[in-house]
Amino acid sequence: MFARIAAGVLLAGAVSAVAQNATASASPAAQELATRPWEYGPFFQGGKGMGYLIDDYKLFSAGMRLGKVITGEHLPGVLRGQFEYAGEIMPYWEALTPPAHEQLITYTNPATGQSGYVYAPYGGGAYHGVSITPIILRWDFKPRGTGWCGRIAPWFQAAGGLIYTTHKFPPDVLVPHGQPGGTSVWNFSPQGGVGVQYFVRPRQSLMFEVSGVHISSASLGDKNPGVNASVQFQIGYTWWSRK
Repeated sequence: MFARIAAGVLLAGAVSAVAQNATASASPAAQELATRPWEYGPFFQGGKGMGYLIDDYKLFSAGMRLGKVITGEHLPGVLRGQFEYAGEIMPYWEALTPPAHEQLITYTNPATGQSGYVYAPYGGGAYHGVSITPIILRWDFKPRGTGWCGRIAPWFQAAGGLIYTTHKFPPDVLVPHGQPGGTSVWNFSPQGGVGVQYFVRPRQSLMFEVSGVHISSASLGDKNPGVNASVQFQIGYTWWSRK
């Protein structure tokens, strides 16, 4: 009888020790995501245009992000992870483009239908505005490993936003004051990206992200040259809350 009791006590102690060791060695990032927390924090973003005529565009923004891990873990293997919904607001948004200048453009004579080339005044300079990204659909991959690897939570995401600038963006042939035409002060910003959270302490992490962003007015203006591709890098600090 005593031997059975002793064996039971030893077995319970062994199970408890194994559980404690597993908890101690478990990924801090995985432990946090398992609670389906809220996340929030500030960020700064910067990048440049990619492609003909826009590779010297420089884009900057700063703001706040709010997100919520909604689901538990799903999918098998390396795809296993959790779904998160988030949004961003950027009271600071800026695009730096070449100064206003004359540029050679194709011109079609409306009377004859013949095309030719002409130098025309072209806009440029600094554009200021605000932006909001109300739709961020993020897949948080399951963190794996121990040590510093266990502090990393990678993700990929797709998102859509809206940009308002104080004058029409992107720059194009200047339209005489008081006449309709040109681009638009409203632009949309569909985008996709990848990133990681690195947990520096419980419920706090550094965030790094790289995104490809397309900027287009969806023809809200008479012209829609858009910024077909830009690469933007984001760094931020995140707090995690279980409430």
